[in-house]
Order: sequence, then structure tokens, then C-alpha cells
Amino acid sequence: MAPSNKTSPKQKAASPKREMSVDEIVENISNAILEHRLVPGTKLGEDRLAAIYGTNRPRIREVLARLSHEQVVELVPQRGAFVAKPTVEQAREVFEARRLIEPGVLERLSQNFDEEKLRRLQEHLGKEEEARRTNDKHAVVRLSGEFHTLLAELAGNSLLARSMKELSTLTCLTISLYDAPTANSCRVDEHSAIVDAIRAGDLALARKLMLRHLQHIEDSLDLNSESEEVDLESVLG
Repeated sequence: MAPSNKTSPKQKAASPKREMSVDEIVENISNAILEHRLVPGTKLGEDRLAAIYGTNRPRIREVLARLSHEQVVELVPQRGAFVAKPTVEQAREVFEARRLIEPGVLERLSQNFDEEKLRRLQEHLGKEEEARRTNDKHAVVRLSGEFHTLLAELAGNSLLARSMKELSTLTCLTISLYDAPTANSCRVDEHSAIVDAIRAGDLALARKLMLRHLQHIEDSLDLNSESEEVDLESVLG
């Protein structure tokens, strides 16, 4: 009888785990940071990350370089890589930049708004609402930031979208570092009100709501708080 070519369950279980790509590792770490599972100031040791992801240090260096370019990670000579830790001054600059940029995002979006863009925004709002309903606090934080990035993407300007992604990331880091109460700092009803104003063609109201929303987030910050250390393996492993 010819030998069977079928793989047994034990052989399947013993097969080596597929090595993650640089893009996948970048996304994995970024999500952990955006969801506040990795707090600002956390050291990202190359050896520990290589062990967690089952890869080599050159690949991890490439990952950290990408994250540094995106301002998510800070590379400190002779010390290593750390999750970015915005200062109070930087935090205020982030909100100043957002107050200048986001009304322009809304204006551009309103000029080419259509049913497909409305559908994508409503779909995102649904994800936010579901995350809150299930009390998935990590997803709430990530999705709240992604809402603003999505607005810029739908506006159709790649430079605006890139800027908003960086600003949203820095905002998430700021909220994590300065301990803003997530449930109050970025409420889903504020996002839905902005979408309703865009849908109604009321650009002035949409801008007003966005500026009020950003001020609400900034006012919720506790600029005297400090974050605690976390265990990399438990978060990323």
C-alpha cells in the first residue's frame, strides 16, 4: 500500500509558525500602541521583540525604523527604542495643528461627498458603537482615532490623510500618557453629529462640531499624570 500523503493533526500542530512580515509586525505594534496596551515611554528592546515575533534583529530594526518615521516610536542613541512620549508642549501643538487642519478636511470632503462615503462613515460609526456596547476599551480608543483618519482619506487628499494619521496617533499617545477618560474624551455621539452635519450639507455646523469635539478631548487631559510600565510579552506575545 502506498504511504498516505495526508498530514496528521499532530503534524499540523507541530508545523512551524509562519514568520510575520515587517508590515504585519508594524501593524501589530501600532495597534497595541493605539489601543493603549503599550503606553508611552515603554522600551522596545530588539532582542525581546525578535523573540516575541520569532524573527531576527535586522527585521526588528526595520520595523522600529518604520515606526519612528511614523512618529510612533522614538529612537534614542545608545539607549534604544521607546514608544513615543509627547511632552505637554507637544500635546498642545498636536491639538493646535488639528484645529487648523480638520476644518479643511471637512470642507474638502463636503465638496465631493456621496452615498458611498456616507456608507463607509456609518459603517465605522457602527464599529465604534459595537465596541462601546461590548465595553472593548482598547477598540474604542483605536476606532476613535481611525474615524478622523477616515474623514481625511475620504476627502481625497493623500497628504492630508497622512498628516491626520500621524496627528491621530500622537493624540492617542497623548490621551494614554495624560490619562484622559476615554469614555468622555471621544464620544461616539460627537462623531455621529459631525457625520450628520456633513450629510445635511451644513459645513459651518460640521466645522463647529469638530472644533468643539477637539476642545472637548484636550480639556479632558490630565497633564500631571504618569503612565506605568507594561510587560511586552503579555501585550504582544
